[in-house]
Amino acid sequence: MKYIELFAGCGGLSLGLQAVGFENIMVNELSPMAGETYAYNFYNEDLSQPDFLEKKDPHTVWLSSNYSVDDMHLRLREDPREYPDLKSASAISDIEHLGSIRHKLVIGNIKALNQVLKSNSSLLESIDDADVVSGGPPCQSFSMAGLRELNNDRNTLPWEFMQFVKLTHPKIAVLENVSGILRAFKSEGKPYYAWFEIAKGFASLGYVPLCLHVNARLTGIAQNRNRFVLIAIRFDILTQQLSSFNDKELSLVKPNIDFYKSIENSQPVQFDDIKVIDLTINPDTDLLNTFLAPFFEYKENSFTVKDVIDDLKASNNSCDKKNTYLNFIEELLNVSSVTKKNDLQNHELRANSLPVRRRFRIYQVLSELKPHDRKEVVNLLKGKSDSLSKRVVNKLLEFNFLLLDGSFGRLSNESELLKFLSQHLTKKHSQKALVPTMPAPSALSIPDDVCHYDADELRTLTVREMARIQSFPDNFVFRSKVTTGGKMRKFEVPQYTQVGNAVPPILGVAIGKVIRNILS
Repeated sequence: MKYIELFAGCGGLSLGLQAVGFENIMVNELSPMAGETYAYNFYNEDLSQPDFLEKKDPHTVWLSSNYSVDDMHLRLREDPREYPDLKSASAISDIEHLGSIRHKLVIGNIKALNQVLKSNSSLLESIDDADVVSGGPPCQSFSMAGLRELNNDRNTLPWEFMQFVKLTHPKIAVLENVSGILRAFKSEGKPYYAWFEIAKGFASLGYVPLCLHVNARLTGIAQNRNRFVLIAIRFDILTQQLSSFNDKELSLVKPNIDFYKSIENSQPVQFDDIKVIDLTINPDTDLLNTFLAPFFEYKENSFTVKDVIDDLKASNNSCDKKNTYLNFIEELLNVSSVTKKNDLQNHELRANSLPVRRRFRIYQVLSELKPHDRKEVVNLLKGKSDSLSKRVVNKLLEFNFLLLDGSFGRLSNESELLKFLSQHLTKKHSQKALVPTMPAPSALSIPDDVCHYDADELRTLTVREMARIQSFPDNFVFRSKVTTGGKMRKFEVPQYTQVGNAVPPILGVAIGKVIRNILS
């Protein structure tokens, strides 16, 4: 089966789809930094090297840039918000004279890409045989931990995704996004559900939308990562497949077909006319025999953070036994990976100052407290309180802390404890230590989100450790800057962000299997 991926990022979804036999015929990504990683891993093109410029027919092309291909170092750091309009005299386009974009990574704005395809029939015809169009439009404006802005410009991107689907007319479209898209915005005093409006949009294009809430942990990865997945099936394709569906599968799609027909016949639809199927918890037994089964194929797996990254600790010099979790993801992704820790890329340890490491040790201690006790300490660290209950004080005095002189030791009494904690106040609300016996939390996009669980590893995670948690194999190399900050956060997509924003490849495998089940 052939697929096109939009909003591809570094390629997590592509890695999963290709593992189950899908062929990529075109990919689009806005960020040149994420595009650099995609090109390196999928096309063996090192955009930062001079020999790339010597290629006669490269896979990686720019839709529009302020810089020529000879200024690749400038292209790779270009602010996507400043890509020139294609009609501008200053615009430099690599596809202007191309008759085909098949097997190309097109770096540029999806809106501009749609405009090009509308006006250039040969480019559109070169990719009009896709079975699947997939993608995850940027989600900051939908995320519960992000902007939550109804009128944010990013909210138009799902509609540009649908415009591309309208142009290419694939059998299936897959839109992946954060769970926050399921929560209502307030618009003029009324609830506005983005997912419901998107479902209506796909139905108006001739597709039956199947709306799912999935947890990537149930597909095998060691991370609680709930996501919204919309699988839109072209109506004529779905009707061909209905005869092969069992009773449970028919019951899953019937309300959605009715929803589609109402919109096709210009009849009003209500919010309750279509449901989101929740697969984030142990599903009904009936679902195990449906095309959705891959979304919880490995629900019995119990991989923990320790299982995933313990062998990568700086203090662990033993590499005799290969990581079981790494074996699992390599088998699912059909790859062979690096086995020696010294050969790993993207595993450079970040330097943290002594005060930061002291704070990380406090977070490690907090992870061992009960939620109510933890909240007491967090309130103190945020400056909302200046005291602790006797119960919490006595509990904290049982732990070793990293003291001011850099040694490990216990604090002797309540006064000393409160003084020590007051010296480590922080405004950061999301920082925490990983719990070694549990899956990782979903929020892993910047290095400051979490610190290591081991007292000998008072540091943030490396890019490679975060990639392991996201189910990337060790031979997948992340390119461009490691991290960024300040105003550049608004447009740069460094390695940590590439990992955090990616669709976990193992979830991509499950999505590919579900699509294959539906079409076969």
